[in-house]
Amino acid sequence: MKFVLRGREPRWVAPTAVLVAVAVTVALTALPIRLAGANPVAAFERYLLTPLSSVNGLHEVLLTATPLMFTGIAVAIAFRAGYWNIGAEGQFLLGAVGTTWVGTTWADLPAPVALPLGFVAGAVGGAVWALAPAWLKRRAGIDEVVTTLLLNPVALLVVQGLLNGPWRNSATGFTDSDRLGSGFDLPPLIPDSRVHWGFAVALAVILVAGVVLTRTATGVRVRAAGQAPQAAAFSGIDVDRVQFRAALVSGGVAGLGGASTVMGVQHQLTSGISNSYGYTGVIVATLGGLGAIGVLLVSLLLGDISVGAQNVSLVLQVPTQLGAIFSALLMLAVLSAMSWRRYRVQWRRPRPATTPEPAQETG
Repeated sequence: MKFVLRGREPRWVAPTAVLVAVAVTVALTALPIRLAGANPVAAFERYLLTPLSSVNGLHEVLLTATPLMFTGIAVAIAFRAGYWNIGAEGQFLLGAVGTTWVGTTWADLPAPVALPLGFVAGAVGGAVWALAPAWLKRRAGIDEVVTTLLLNPVALLVVQGLLNGPWRNSATGFTDSDRLGSGFDLPPLIPDSRVHWGFAVALAVILVAGVVLTRTATGVRVRAAGQAPQAAAFSGIDVDRVQFRAALVSGGVAGLGGASTVMGVQHQLTSGISNSYGYTGVIVATLGGLGAIGVLLVSLLLGDISVGAQNVSLVLQVPTQLGAIFSALLMLAVLSAMSWRRYRVQWRRPRPATTPEPAQETG
């Protein structure tokens, strides 16, 4: 048995691979759910269907999916260009820092000025945090996977240092920042819900990214740099420049996610403002096939699972971490199954062993 490249991908392979991956994930997660003392069927129903069965549940799914949409499309942009950005977590945090700085420094600004300024500050913060790894990649050829990943805990230390130092809450003394000015509060997108206008901004970013990557010359250069860098360089594309710019755009989009969360949910900076949204963004981008529509759908799916995990924990008394296990196993299963899109199994019967003829004696 050996794996060989497919000459042409049949249409049935991709949907079949996804269905198989989902079935494998359900089978693998059923065991820990049973060990936790819950009925797997009831658990899966609450993971996937219960959040969608009420208006409030739908609103919470949209709210939870919003930061994942930002970090997912940010990672997808970088990966499309062949730049493996694993630092969306740190870029998200620095985006939140940038927005907090302008929101507390100019707290009296009116909303028409404050909201755009908050988003710009978040984008700049994320892009600045992405600058050093991108520069090291371009100038010294240092692996961006290592540098972007190692900067994530550094970003968290920056946040904690600020909150334990100059940005400690002046009213309560707690380790969170002062509240942003009221002009920086994102209004609700849906009345009587927690879904804010950050969701609409995330949708707009995904739409623009999808159009640019698939309908413009810039998108062609980005895809060429990611899929065939040597051929792209031979055709005159400056691959290093394309990847450098994609890295900065990716960091800026992740920073927009931090800005959205600060202005739409927390209204102040806290050390736990990112619930591993940057790391989950890698899962979102990968499962979404690095495409805009895929990122949107996977973000909503993981938002659904996250909200459902809270319900499962309360009703069935199982750990909320099982939701993260479900998401991680789903990613591994889908990646494994999608390999069948490019490869097929070829079987060969072993040839029967031949016995050498005896040598003839010479007289």
